Amino acid sequence: MAALSIQERKRLRQIGHALNPVVMIGGQGLTENVIEETSRALNDHELIKVKVAGEDREVRAQVIDQLAEATQSQVVQKIGKIVLLYKKAAKQNPHLSNLVRHAHLSN
Repeated sequence: MAALSIQERKRLRQIGHALNPVVMIGGQGLTENVIEETSRALNDHELIKVKVAGEDREVRAQVIDQLAEATQSQVVQKIGKIVLLYKKAAKQNPHLSNLVRHAHLSN
């Protein structure tokens, strides 16, 4: 997977600013269900926010890295307990894709 350019990252962050977390990782950590739900959300929306619970910064960073690897997505931005993940959809759905729905924000 090619690394995102600075311009692409900037555009994705602009779109991500308007999004709310769609996946929340709680006290049980990274489970198969969380990975499946994140994969489904990425396939539908391409760009999603995930909220990771927990006070330990390093543990949160590990969970984020494991989730990105398991879903084959890229971390666009991490702020506190929120991470913005991106994965290009094989077939983009204009009704669900946050990149299409919020394209006006990146102009």
